[in-house]
Amino acid sequence: MNLKNHFKTKKDTFRMKHTEANLTEYMQEQIIAWLPNYPREYVVVCVGTDRSTGDSLGPLTGSYLTESRPKHLTVYGTLQDPVHATNLHDYIKLIKTQHQDPFIIAVDACLGRTDSVGCIIANKGALKPGAALKKPLPEIGDIHLTGVVNISGFMEYSVLQNTRLSIVVELSKKLATILDAIDKQLTYKNITPAVVLPHIKEKSI
Repeated sequence: MNLKNHFKTKKDTFRMKHTEANLTEYMQEQIIAWLPNYPREYVVVCVGTDRSTGDSLGPLTGSYLTESRPKHLTVYGTLQDPVHATNLHDYIKLIKTQHQDPFIIAVDACLGRTDSVGCIIANKGALKPGAALKKPLPEIGDIHLTGVVNISGFMEYSVLQNTRLSIVVELSKKLATILDAIDKQLTYKNITPAVVLPHIKEKSI
């Protein structure tokens, strides 16, 4: 496989199907190349809600990643404590309080073309959560990872609600594996424990 074939015209985007054999190796290599070359606090923010099948990719990824007990990544957004539209502002404030100059990796579900379903996409720059549903939410992340869970273009909210759980689980597990592999490559002396920090009270969605 030619690694260059996975790059779009801009070098700040990289995508692969979640079924490709070398997914973890190639994704890890690309994301590591985007990380700063000096020590930072690393924060993973998994955006989404467990109340929508398609939008549960973020919380599932956060839960799977937390189970692997990463040493250098602090994880926000799990099935128990999701980061979603109604509390995202609060979590951004919390992260700014808890971490000094963090490097944030955001994770979220997205919709795309038929041939993109099942792809994992890594991008430099901030995530724009809620874009598919036209929700005005704050951007978050220095880089972001998305999993294409279903087809875009019509009634996006309904599409997310009716997405198959199997594809969401598969993508979440692959994303957690990629992030865990990155954690193992971080060798900075200051080890940050991966803990879910204080729960922010749920608001109705």
